[in-house]
Amino acid sequence: MGPKNSDNELARGLGDKGVIAFSDVEHVIMKSERTLHEVFKLFDLIHILTTDHKIITRITKEVVEDFASDNVVYLELRTTPKKNDSIGMTKLSYMEAVIDGLKAVTAVDVDFMPRDGDGDAGSGMDPVLKSDTCNGTERKKIYIRLLLSIDRRETTEAAMETVKLALEMRHLGVVGIDLSGNPIVGEWSTFLPALKFAREQGLCITLHCGEVPNPTEIRSMLDFMPQRIGHACCFEEEEWKKLKSFNIPVRYL
Repeated sequence: MGPKNSDNELARGLGDKGVIAFSDVEHVIMKSERTLHEVFKLFDLIHILTTDHKIITRITKEVVEDFASDNVVYLELRTTPKKNDSIGMTKLSYMEAVIDGLKAVTAVDVDFMPRDGDGDAGSGMDPVLKSDTCNGTERKKIYIRLLLSIDRRETTEAAMETVKLALEMRHLGVVGIDLSGNPIVGEWSTFLPALKFAREQGLCITLHCGEVPNPTEIRSMLDFMPQRIGHACCFEEEEWKKLKSFNIPVRYL
């Protein structure tokens, strides 16, 4: 089942329960091109969808299967650990539901736990990539690593909680921290203590940067020198020069 169909089905279920007005989001789900406002409306829906353990497990499983069917070999999944006191969800139980989704994949072998001696958890694909054959029979395999996202709506304390959780779960394939969310919400200074701590502990950092014009924040993010940034849609010439001089990779998707 493709992502659009899954989102549509899950959103319809929430509509039937009265959690959301399905008619308000159906057209946004099914569109192939969206305005920035519609993108964040869809993200708000995804945040609602991912506050149920079973749904989180299902979505994780289906995402991995979709990428595996496209012959992707190495996949980094980023996800925002959430709390939902009404159903007893903690950030830890959220991530346990994600891990359950990885374990539930049967269509392909999933490797998400770094092996002893494979090197730094943040080094990307590890040496076991060379061994995909069992008893002379090749089976499709996908290597998964996880990035835990800090949402820009969160406080400094909540951001630090996510970083500490990432450190606790490094043995389960967590390799880094991601800062993302609505780019007009939150201040860079709010997240800086948690991001500095993450770096000190050896986690890789990805920043969603330059989604909207904000030269002060863009330059501060570049000065932080993350391992990579996302988007870079609203850079001025000075920012492009700084990006190139720092050799920071850009992820556009």
